[in-house]
Amino acid sequence: MRKLANEELNRLSVEEFKNTSKIPVVVILDNIRSLNNIGSVFRTSDAFLIEKIYLCGITAKPPHKDIHKTALGATESVQWEYSASTIEVVENLKEQGYCCVAIEQAENATMLNNYPFNQKSYALVFGNEVMGVNQEVVSACNQVIEIPQSGTKHSLNISVSAGVVLWEFYKQLNS
Repeated sequence: MRKLANEELNRLSVEEFKNTSKIPVVVILDNIRSLNNIGSVFRTSDAFLIEKIYLCGITAKPPHKDIHKTALGATESVQWEYSASTIEVVENLKEQGYCCVAIEQAENATMLNNYPFNQKSYALVFGNEVMGVNQEVVSACNQVIEIPQSGTKHSLNISVSAGVVLWEFYKQLNS
């Protein structure tokens, strides 16, 4: 086997990406403090054709060199918007018909591997590295998804969580 060169990967240009159909998913980052995590979520959102990212609360916004370092240009391809209030974004998206889902460990959470994928469009909320998704936001969401874990640690880095969840949504919705 031979590794492919970048020019053999047939990647979309930024303009082509913007004009490509996306999966019906938006990402909401609730008070993410790490600029590298933010950049990583941009890059993952580009890879899986996410509609838009909402940067909320203390979540930094582009342009910033530490976001760019991990986003590798995805801040130019993925549509994004800043809001001081995560709860306002969730309420607005619910009014637009999105099923708002907190990615969190909570009572009555549905495990990702058992999630039914029966809604038309989704807004996925990923929370702060230490505190997770704010309880007020969890309470405002329609549903909660938990990523099954079997080890001694009961948490994943937010960028890893986003990768796992967005890949599953991409697989299920990209038909």
